[in-house]
Amino acid sequence: MIEPHLKVLAVVGSTHADSVTRVVLTKVAEQLRHAGCEVDLLDLGREPLALFNPETAYTQPGFAALTTRVELADVLLLGTPDYHGSISSALKNFLDHFWREFSGKLFATIVASHEKGLTVTDQLRTVARQCYAWSLPYGVAFADKQDVAGGEIVSDPFRGRLEMLVRDVRVYGELLARQRRSDLAGTEPGFMARLRK
Repeated sequence: MIEPHLKVLAVVGSTHADSVTRVVLTKVAEQLRHAGCEVDLLDLGREPLALFNPETAYTQPGFAALTTRVELADVLLLGTPDYHGSISSALKNFLDHFWREFSGKLFATIVASHEKGLTVTDQLRTVARQCYAWSLPYGVAFADKQDVAGGEIVSDPFRGRLEMLVRDVRVYGELLARQRRSDLAGTEPGFMARLRK
């Protein structure tokens, strides 16, 4: 049986017009496509999402289409600037709209930060855990001008970290996606059993 291509939803969590987060996520998306993945780039600066309100969010125009994009993804690649040691409001708003759709999937994180982005990465791991998702055991952080300048990646060490991320997203994403499909189609107990149709 031929395995389907790994599907990655890359979410740009910056609304800045000249976002370095967008630069990096776009380049990683290109690398993932080159590695055989299907990548859907969701740019929250260019595709804004209404502020989450549990009473109205699910009937907003475009929400059904976005839900389909999230459901199709095997991996969520989340990029955000570090704002006061936390994730951007745009990314938090995106995450607030979903949870079941994240179950059993892989989260991978990229943080634009001059402070290594550790608290931001920890917050995204917490979201993954609360939504029954998996997360890579590390996040990738980078600094504007030091690692990215003029719309290009200028640091060899950062380039190497991104190559590692691309490889691990593909390898571990495929393993988890395969097991998730098996668990959803199977009858054995497990945390994915509650999502069987």
